[in-house]
Amino acid sequence: MPSKADVKAWKTQLVAQAEQQILKLTDSDQFKQYLNTLAKFHQYSARNIDLIYAQNPQATQVAGFKQWQTDFNRTVNKGAKAIRIAAPIIKKLTPADQKRLDTTDERAIVGYRYLPIFDISQTSGDPVLSAKDFVKENLADHQNVTSLYNAFKDYLNQQTDLQVSEAPLAKLNGAKGYFQPCTNRIVIGGDEPDNALKLKTLYHEYAHSQLHGLKAAFKDRPRAYQETQAEAVAYVAMQNIGVDTSNYSLGYVATWAKDKAVIHSALSEIQQVSNKVIALSDGLTKQLGLQEAQKEPEHDLKKRSAQELNQSYQGLQQQIKQATDPQQKSELKNQLNDVHQEISDRTQKQLQDFVSQNPEIRQAERNTGETLKR
Repeated sequence: MPSKADVKAWKTQLVAQAEQQILKLTDSDQFKQYLNTLAKFHQYSARNIDLIYAQNPQATQVAGFKQWQTDFNRTVNKGAKAIRIAAPIIKKLTPADQKRLDTTDERAIVGYRYLPIFDISQTSGDPVLSAKDFVKENLADHQNVTSLYNAFKDYLNQQTDLQVSEAPLAKLNGAKGYFQPCTNRIVIGGDEPDNALKLKTLYHEYAHSQLHGLKAAFKDRPRAYQETQAEAVAYVAMQNIGVDTSNYSLGYVATWAKDKAVIHSALSEIQQVSNKVIALSDGLTKQLGLQEAQKEPEHDLKKRSAQELNQSYQGLQQQIKQATDPQQKSELKNQLNDVHQEISDRTQKQLQDFVSQNPEIRQAERNTGETLKR
Protein backbone atom coordinates (compact mmCIF):
# COMPACT_ATOMS: atom_id res chain seq x y z
CA MET A 1 0.00 0.00 0.00
CA PRO A 2 1.49 3.39 -0.98
CA SER A 3 2.56 5.72 1.81
CA LYS A 4 1.14 9.21 2.33
CA ALA A 5 4.34 10.61 0.85
CA ASP A 6 3.91 8.45 -2.27
CA VAL A 7 0.31 9.59 -2.72
CA LYS A 8 1.30 13.24 -2.26
CA ALA A 9 4.11 12.90 -4.80
CA TRP A 10 1.76 11.24 -7.29
CA LYS A 11 -0.80 14.05 -6.93
CA THR A 12 1.92 16.66 -7.39
CA GLN A 13 3.11 14.87 -10.51
CA LEU A 14 -0.43 14.84 -11.95
CA VAL A 15 -0.77 18.61 -11.59
CA ALA A 16 2.77 19.22 -12.85
CA GLN A 17 2.06 17.16 -15.99
CA ALA A 18 -1.09 19.17 -16.60
CA GLU A 19 0.82 22.42 -16.23
CA GLN A 20 3.47 21.26 -18.69
CA GLN A 21 0.75 20.50 -21.24
CA ILE A 22 -0.74 23.97 -20.74
CA LEU A 23 2.66 25.58 -21.27
CA LYS A 24 2.80 23.91 -24.69
CA LEU A 25 -0.30 25.78 -25.80
CA THR A 26 1.72 28.44 -27.59
CA ASP A 27 1.20 26.24 -30.66
CA SER A 28 -2.14 27.20 -32.26
CA ASP A 29 -3.10 23.62 -33.20
CA GLN A 30 -2.61 22.50 -29.62
CA PHE A 31 -4.58 25.50 -28.43
CA LYS A 32 -7.50 24.45 -30.66
CA GLN A 33 -7.30 21.00 -29.13
CA TYR A 34 -7.42 22.50 -25.65
CA LEU A 35 -10.43 24.64 -26.56
CA ASN A 36 -12.17 21.54 -27.89
CA THR A 37 -11.68 19.98 -24.46
CA LEU A 38 -13.03 23.15 -22.83
CA ALA A 39 -16.15 23.08 -25.04
CA LYS A 40 -16.86 19.45 -24.15
CA PHE A 41 -16.21 19.77 -20.42
CA HIS A 42 -17.17 23.36 -19.65
CA GLN A 43 -18.99 22.27 -16.47
CA TYR A 44 -15.68 21.22 -14.92
CA SER A 45 -13.29 23.49 -13.04
CA ALA A 46 -10.28 24.94 -14.85
CA ARG A 47 -8.10 22.61 -12.79
CA ASN A 48 -9.97 19.51 -13.98
CA ILE A 49 -10.12 20.66 -17.60
CA ASP A 50 -6.35 20.98 -17.46
CA LEU A 51 -6.09 17.48 -15.99
CA ILE A 52 -8.42 15.92 -18.58
CA TYR A 53 -6.63 17.65 -21.44
CA ALA A 54 -3.19 16.64 -20.16
CA GLN A 55 -4.13 12.98 -19.79
CA ASN A 56 -6.38 12.54 -22.82
CA PRO A 57 -6.76 15.50 -25.23
CA GLN A 58 -9.16 13.45 -27.38
CA ALA A 59 -11.63 12.79 -24.53
CA THR A 60 -15.23 13.68 -25.46
CA GLN A 61 -17.43 12.39 -22.61
CA VAL A 62 -16.29 11.19 -19.22
CA ALA A 63 -17.91 9.44 -16.27
CA GLY A 64 -16.96 7.20 -13.37
CA PHE A 65 -16.81 3.41 -13.63
CA LYS A 66 -20.19 2.82 -11.96
CA GLN A 67 -21.89 5.77 -13.66
CA TRP A 68 -21.10 4.32 -17.08
CA GLN A 69 -22.88 1.13 -15.98
CA THR A 70 -25.89 2.60 -14.20
CA ASP A 71 -26.65 5.67 -16.30
CA PHE A 72 -25.53 4.59 -19.76
CA ASN A 73 -25.54 0.77 -19.73
CA ARG A 74 -21.91 0.72 -20.80
CA THR A 75 -18.90 -1.03 -19.27
CA VAL A 76 -15.33 0.18 -19.01
CA ASN A 77 -13.02 -1.85 -21.21
CA LYS A 78 -10.59 -4.17 -19.45
CA GLY A 79 -7.19 -2.57 -18.96
CA ALA A 80 -8.45 0.99 -19.65
CA LYS A 81 -6.27 3.62 -17.99
CA ALA A 82 -8.29 6.04 -15.87
CA ILE A 83 -8.19 9.80 -16.18
CA ARG A 84 -7.77 11.40 -12.77
CA ILE A 85 -9.67 14.55 -11.75
CA ALA A 86 -9.64 16.47 -8.50
CA ALA A 87 -12.66 16.32 -6.18
CA PRO A 88 -12.83 18.59 -3.13
CA ILE A 89 -12.83 17.13 0.37
CA ILE A 90 -15.39 19.18 2.29
CA LYS A 91 -15.28 19.27 6.08
CA LYS A 92 -17.94 20.50 8.49
CA LEU A 93 -16.33 23.26 10.53
CA THR A 94 -16.40 23.34 14.28
CA PRO A 95 -16.71 26.71 16.09
CA ALA A 96 -12.97 26.51 16.71
CA ASP A 97 -12.31 25.92 12.98
CA GLN A 98 -14.52 28.89 12.06
CA LYS A 99 -12.66 31.13 14.47
CA ARG A 100 -9.26 29.96 13.22
CA LEU A 101 -10.25 30.46 9.58
CA ASP A 102 -12.13 33.70 10.33
CA THR A 103 -15.29 32.52 8.57
CA THR A 104 -18.96 31.92 9.32
CA ASP A 105 -19.24 29.18 6.69
CA GLU A 106 -20.43 25.87 8.07
CA ARG A 107 -18.30 23.85 5.64
CA ALA A 108 -14.98 24.37 3.88
CA ILE A 109 -12.69 22.59 1.40
CA VAL A 110 -9.81 21.06 3.34
CA GLY A 111 -8.13 19.21 0.49
CA TYR A 112 -8.61 17.24 -2.73
CA ARG A 113 -8.75 13.61 -3.70
CA TYR A 114 -8.13 12.38 -7.22
CA LEU A 115 -10.98 10.31 -8.61
CA PRO A 116 -10.79 7.95 -11.60
CA ILE A 117 -13.01 8.63 -14.62
CA PHE A 118 -13.06 7.12 -18.11
CA ASP A 119 -13.73 8.52 -21.56
CA ILE A 120 -16.50 7.01 -23.66
CA SER A 121 -13.85 5.69 -26.07
CA GLN A 122 -12.71 3.43 -23.22
CA THR A 123 -16.16 1.87 -22.81
CA SER A 124 -18.47 -0.50 -24.69
CA GLY A 125 -22.25 -0.89 -24.67
CA ASP A 126 -25.35 1.04 -25.68
CA PRO A 127 -24.91 4.06 -27.97
CA VAL A 128 -24.81 7.42 -26.23
CA LEU A 129 -26.46 10.45 -27.77
CA SER A 130 -26.78 13.91 -26.30
CA ALA A 131 -28.96 16.88 -27.04
CA LYS A 132 -26.03 18.44 -28.89
CA ASP A 133 -26.18 15.68 -31.50
CA PHE A 134 -29.61 16.95 -32.43
CA VAL A 135 -28.69 20.62 -32.00
CA LYS A 136 -25.85 20.17 -34.49
CA GLU A 137 -28.21 18.65 -37.02
CA ASN A 138 -30.78 21.38 -36.47
CA LEU A 139 -28.24 24.18 -36.63
CA ALA A 140 -26.97 22.93 -39.97
CA ASP A 141 -30.15 24.55 -41.26
CA HIS A 142 -29.73 28.19 -42.34
CA GLN A 143 -32.92 29.34 -40.64
CA ASN A 144 -32.03 27.84 -37.28
CA VAL A 145 -28.60 29.50 -37.16
CA THR A 146 -30.28 32.80 -38.00
CA SER A 147 -32.86 32.18 -35.25
CA LEU A 148 -30.15 31.59 -32.64
CA TYR A 149 -28.26 34.69 -33.78
CA ASN A 150 -31.40 36.84 -33.53
CA ALA A 151 -32.34 35.35 -30.15
CA PHE A 152 -28.87 36.03 -28.74
CA LYS A 153 -28.88 39.58 -30.14
CA ASP A 154 -32.34 40.25 -28.66
CA TYR A 155 -31.29 38.84 -25.31
CA LEU A 156 -28.25 41.15 -25.12
CA ASN A 157 -30.36 44.18 -26.08
CA GLN A 158 -33.18 43.41 -23.67
CA GLN A 159 -31.48 41.75 -20.70
CA THR A 160 -28.05 43.45 -20.53
CA ASP A 161 -26.64 46.96 -20.73
CA LEU A 162 -25.14 46.22 -24.16
CA GLN A 163 -26.54 47.70 -27.36
CA VAL A 164 -26.28 45.40 -30.38
CA SER A 165 -27.00 46.70 -33.86
CA GLU A 166 -26.10 45.92 -37.46
CA ALA A 167 -24.39 47.91 -40.19
CA PRO A 168 -23.39 47.15 -43.80
CA LEU A 169 -20.03 45.38 -44.07
CA ALA A 170 -18.86 48.15 -46.41
CA LYS A 171 -18.90 50.55 -43.45
CA LEU A 172 -16.85 48.32 -41.13
CA ASN A 173 -13.45 48.79 -42.81
CA GLY A 174 -12.98 45.12 -43.57
CA ALA A 175 -14.12 43.86 -40.14
CA LYS A 176 -17.06 41.52 -39.54
CA GLY A 177 -18.06 43.48 -36.44
CA TYR A 178 -16.67 45.46 -33.51
CA PHE A 179 -17.18 46.30 -29.84
CA GLN A 180 -16.96 49.94 -28.72
CA PRO A 181 -16.10 50.10 -24.99
CA CYS A 182 -16.88 53.81 -24.52
CA THR A 183 -20.52 53.30 -25.60
CA ASN A 184 -20.84 49.60 -24.60
CA ARG A 185 -22.04 48.97 -28.14
CA ILE A 186 -21.61 45.96 -30.45
CA VAL A 187 -22.00 46.35 -34.21
CA ILE A 188 -22.27 43.33 -36.52
CA GLY A 189 -22.04 43.24 -40.30
CA GLY A 190 -25.71 42.72 -41.11
CA ASP A 191 -25.22 41.68 -44.74
CA GLU A 192 -22.68 38.92 -43.97
CA PRO A 193 -23.92 35.95 -46.07
CA ASP A 194 -22.37 33.25 -43.84
CA ASN A 195 -24.80 32.93 -40.94
CA ALA A 196 -22.43 30.79 -38.87
CA LEU A 197 -19.73 33.44 -39.22
CA LYS A 198 -22.25 36.12 -38.25
CA LEU A 199 -23.14 34.24 -35.06
CA LYS A 200 -19.47 33.59 -34.30
CA THR A 201 -18.74 37.31 -34.74
CA LEU A 202 -21.44 38.15 -32.19
CA TYR A 203 -19.90 35.66 -29.73
CA HIS A 204 -16.47 37.21 -30.39
CA GLU A 205 -17.61 40.78 -29.75
CA TYR A 206 -19.61 39.72 -26.70
CA ALA A 207 -16.43 38.16 -25.30
CA HIS A 208 -14.65 41.50 -25.80
CA SER A 209 -17.44 43.25 -23.90
CA GLN A 210 -17.05 40.89 -20.96
CA LEU A 211 -13.26 40.70 -20.88
CA HIS A 212 -12.11 44.06 -22.22
CA GLY A 213 -14.83 46.65 -21.51
CA LEU A 214 -14.09 49.86 -19.61
CA LYS A 215 -14.93 48.24 -16.27
CA ALA A 216 -13.38 44.84 -17.05
CA ALA A 217 -10.42 43.66 -15.01
CA PHE A 218 -8.57 42.67 -18.18
CA LYS A 219 -9.18 45.80 -20.27
CA ASP A 220 -5.46 46.62 -20.44
CA ARG A 221 -4.40 43.37 -22.07
CA PRO A 222 -2.33 43.80 -25.28
CA ARG A 223 -4.41 43.85 -28.48
CA ALA A 224 -3.13 40.49 -29.76
CA TYR A 225 -3.88 38.95 -26.35
CA GLN A 226 -7.42 40.37 -26.39
CA GLU A 227 -8.14 39.12 -29.90
CA THR A 228 -6.89 35.63 -29.06
CA GLN A 229 -9.09 35.51 -25.98
CA ALA A 230 -12.21 36.74 -27.80
CA GLU A 231 -11.63 34.34 -30.67
CA ALA A 232 -11.12 31.48 -28.23
CA VAL A 233 -14.46 32.18 -26.53
CA ALA A 234 -16.20 32.33 -29.91
CA TYR A 235 -14.58 29.06 -30.97
CA VAL A 236 -15.67 27.32 -27.76
CA ALA A 237 -19.23 28.67 -28.09
CA MET A 238 -19.54 27.45 -31.68
CA GLN A 239 -18.04 24.05 -30.82
CA ASN A 240 -20.58 23.73 -28.01
CA ILE A 241 -23.54 24.03 -30.38
CA GLY A 242 -21.88 21.72 -32.87
CA VAL A 243 -21.07 24.20 -35.64
CA ASP A 244 -17.65 23.66 -37.21
CA THR A 245 -15.56 26.83 -37.35
CA SER A 246 -12.22 25.20 -38.09
CA ASN A 247 -11.84 27.28 -41.26
CA TYR A 248 -11.82 30.51 -39.27
CA SER A 249 -8.64 31.95 -37.86
CA LEU A 250 -8.00 31.39 -34.17
CA GLY A 251 -5.33 34.04 -33.85
CA TYR A 252 -1.75 33.56 -32.79
CA VAL A 253 -1.37 32.09 -29.36
CA ALA A 254 2.38 32.43 -29.77
CA THR A 255 1.95 36.13 -28.92
CA TRP A 256 1.47 35.09 -25.31
CA ALA A 257 4.47 35.10 -23.02
CA LYS A 258 5.70 31.62 -22.19
CA ASP A 259 4.91 32.20 -18.56
CA LYS A 260 2.90 29.64 -16.60
CA ALA A 261 1.05 32.21 -14.48
CA VAL A 262 0.13 34.34 -17.50
CA ILE A 263 -1.14 31.38 -19.53
CA HIS A 264 -3.18 29.98 -16.63
CA SER A 265 -4.68 33.40 -16.02
CA ALA A 266 -5.62 33.77 -19.68
CA LEU A 267 -7.17 30.31 -19.82
CA SER A 268 -9.12 30.96 -16.64
CA GLU A 269 -10.52 34.18 -18.11
CA ILE A 270 -11.47 32.38 -21.34
CA GLN A 271 -13.21 29.66 -19.37
CA GLN A 272 -15.25 32.09 -17.27
CA VAL A 273 -16.71 33.87 -20.30
CA SER A 274 -17.04 30.64 -22.32
CA ASN A 275 -19.14 29.10 -19.55
CA LYS A 276 -21.37 32.17 -19.52
CA VAL A 277 -21.84 32.12 -23.30
CA ILE A 278 -22.49 28.37 -23.33
CA ALA A 279 -25.14 28.69 -20.61
CA LEU A 280 -26.87 31.50 -22.54
CA SER A 281 -26.73 29.61 -25.83
CA ASP A 282 -28.01 26.38 -24.32
CA GLY A 283 -30.94 28.24 -22.79
CA LEU A 284 -31.76 29.97 -26.07
CA THR A 285 -31.53 26.80 -28.15
CA LYS A 286 -33.98 25.16 -25.75
CA GLN A 287 -36.38 28.11 -26.01
CA LEU A 288 -36.16 27.89 -29.79
CA GLY A 289 -36.93 24.17 -29.72
CA LEU A 290 -33.55 23.22 -31.15
CA GLN A 291 -32.90 20.73 -28.35
CA GLU A 292 -36.30 19.04 -28.46
CA ALA A 293 -34.85 15.74 -29.56
CA GLN A 294 -36.54 12.39 -29.65
CA LYS A 295 -36.11 10.09 -26.67
CA GLU A 296 -32.52 8.98 -26.58
CA PRO A 297 -32.21 5.16 -26.70
CA GLU A 298 -30.04 4.84 -23.60
CA HIS A 299 -32.29 7.23 -21.68
CA ASP A 300 -35.61 5.59 -22.63
CA LEU A 301 -36.78 4.95 -19.09
CA LYS A 302 -39.44 2.43 -20.07
CA LYS A 303 -36.72 0.09 -21.35
CA ARG A 304 -34.80 0.12 -18.08
CA SER A 305 -35.05 -2.58 -15.44
CA ALA A 306 -36.26 -1.74 -11.93
CA GLN A 307 -32.71 -2.12 -10.64
CA GLU A 308 -31.36 0.26 -13.30
CA LEU A 309 -34.04 2.83 -12.45
CA ASN A 310 -33.23 2.67 -8.74
CA GLN A 311 -29.49 2.98 -9.43
CA SER A 312 -30.12 5.90 -11.77
CA TYR A 313 -32.30 7.60 -9.14
CA GLN A 314 -29.60 7.26 -6.50
CA GLY A 315 -26.91 8.40 -8.94
CA LEU A 316 -28.86 11.51 -9.93
CA GLN A 317 -29.45 12.41 -6.28
CA GLN A 318 -25.70 12.27 -5.70
CA GLN A 319 -24.96 14.33 -8.82
CA ILE A 320 -27.45 17.01 -7.73
CA LYS A 321 -25.70 17.28 -4.36
CA GLN A 322 -22.33 17.74 -6.07
CA ALA A 323 -23.46 20.06 -8.89
CA THR A 324 -22.46 23.70 -8.55
CA ASP A 325 -23.73 25.08 -11.87
CA PRO A 326 -27.41 26.17 -11.50
CA GLN A 327 -28.34 25.13 -15.04
CA GLN A 328 -26.71 21.74 -14.68
CA LYS A 329 -28.47 21.22 -11.33
CA SER A 330 -31.83 22.14 -12.89
CA GLU A 331 -31.32 19.65 -15.72
CA LEU A 332 -30.36 16.91 -13.25
CA LYS A 333 -33.48 17.62 -11.18
CA ASN A 334 -35.64 17.29 -14.30
CA GLN A 335 -34.01 13.93 -15.04
CA LEU A 336 -34.60 12.86 -11.43
CA ASN A 337 -38.28 13.82 -11.69
CA ASP A 338 -38.62 11.76 -14.88
CA VAL A 339 -37.06 8.72 -13.22
CA HIS A 340 -39.22 9.20 -10.11
CA GLN A 341 -42.36 9.40 -12.26
CA GLU A 342 -41.44 6.23 -14.16
CA ILE A 343 -40.81 4.34 -10.89
CA SER A 344 -44.13 5.59 -9.51
CA ASP A 345 -46.08 4.71 -12.67
CA ARG A 346 -44.48 1.29 -12.84
CA THR A 347 -45.19 0.59 -9.16
CA GLN A 348 -48.85 1.63 -9.51
CA LYS A 349 -49.27 -0.60 -12.54
CA GLN A 350 -47.71 -3.56 -10.74
CA LEU A 351 -50.06 -3.04 -7.79
CA GLN A 352 -53.09 -2.83 -10.08
CA ASP A 353 -52.04 -5.97 -11.94
CA PHE A 354 -51.51 -7.81 -8.68
CA VAL A 355 -54.92 -6.80 -7.32
CA SER A 356 -56.71 -7.74 -10.55
CA GLN A 357 -55.07 -11.19 -10.44
CA ASN A 358 -55.91 -11.63 -6.75
CA PRO A 359 -59.47 -10.39 -6.18
CA GLU A 360 -59.49 -11.75 -2.63
CA ILE A 361 -57.00 -9.03 -1.71
CA ARG A 362 -59.53 -6.34 -2.61
CA GLN A 363 -62.25 -8.12 -0.56
CA ALA A 364 -59.97 -8.35 2.44
CA GLU A 365 -59.16 -4.66 2.21
CA ARG A 366 -62.87 -3.81 2.12
CA ASN A 367 -63.64 -5.98 5.18
CA THR A 368 -60.73 -4.51 7.10
CA GLY A 369 -61.92 -1.00 6.34
CA GLU A 370 -65.43 -1.80 7.56
CA THR A 371 -64.06 -3.22 10.80
CA LEU A 372 -61.94 -0.17 11.45
CA LYS A 373 -64.88 2.15 10.85
CA ARG A 374 -66.80 0.42 13.63
